Amino acid sequence: MARTSEPLVVGRVIGDVLDCFTPTTKMSVTYNTKLVCNGYELYPSAVTTKPRVEIQGGDMRTFFTLIMTDPDVPGPSDPYLREHLHWIVTDIPGTTDATFGREAVSYEMPRPNIGIHRFVFVLFKQKRRQSVNPPSQGIISVLEASQLKTTWVFLSLPFTSIAREKRQLEDAS
Repeated sequence: MARTSEPLVVGRVIGDVLDCFTPTTKMSVTYNTKLVCNGYELYPSAVTTKPRVEIQGGDMRTFFTLIMTDPDVPGPSDPYLREHLHWIVTDIPGTTDATFGREAVSYEMPRPNIGIHRFVFVLFKQKRRQSVNPPSQGIISVLEASQLKTTWVFLSLPFTSIAREKRQLEDAS
């Protein structure tokens, strides 16, 4: 297995969120000045605004869809709701960032209530521009979306963990 996939296997992203894959395009996710790397922990106060997501592949005629999801809802020990959708941006031209795309689902700040949650950023290559519609009812999981091969091809995946901040724990008591 490729070294780039090892943290995804250890972090159970491969299996819980997606099947095994070979990355073909790089992307970077940055909150303020903090680069998101596989497995890094962030606090909710660091993720209040949408991150900058840069795509480092393709060209201006290649379009991508970005999905941000939480596979640990409501809590990591019993994630019976499995995935919660936090953000979808479609029609992102290659070699640009998510601000050049179409926000199909507005960014929702992560607010884990129980335990440390994984937040996964998934990048898909679209077959063509405007080929992805926002979900309406029955939001499907990233794994189900990745199997819709007529729509997109899976490319890249960083993930991070977001823990409740001490301040929140003290306020709750």
